[in-house]
Amino acid sequence: MMDVEKIRREAEAALEGTDRFVVEVKCSPANEIEIVIDADSVVDLDSCVELSRAVEAAFDREEEDYELSVYSAGVGQPLKLLRQYYKLVGKSVEVLLESGVKILATLKEVTPEALTISYTERRAVDGKKRKVEVEVVESYRFDQIKHTKEYLDFK
Repeated sequence: MMDVEKIRREAEAALEGTDRFVVEVKCSPANEIEIVIDADSVVDLDSCVELSRAVEAAFDREEEDYELSVYSAGVGQPLKLLRQYYKLVGKSVEVLLESGVKILATLKEVTPEALTISYTERRAVDGKKRKVEVEVVESYRFDQIKHTKEYLDFK
């Protein structure tokens, strides 16, 4: 099996000086390597091809055979790095708490320890017969969160 850390170092070196970064590197016992990248802006197909060629050039297929796949982090995938959270500030996210509660909200703020989200909720208010929509702002520590994903509303 190939060395995942060596693959990661080669990929990070190839992306140095760009707004792209490595999210995850996986390698199976059959040497099926997957490199997931993201960017502060957009990851296009050319970026994936360019990184694939750079990593392939760093390893000798005659020495060890492998299969390499490079792709961008998808919208439906859980966020893994703090840098991914920062690029989603002001956008819609789906947060699944460790308690099992799922919240669709706007990501307001991110710190290394926690994130702050806002969402509207219908609540009973004193003096009103009907529930009214109230904006709720909550902060959650990362250890309270099972995963966070970017959320696209197609309505």
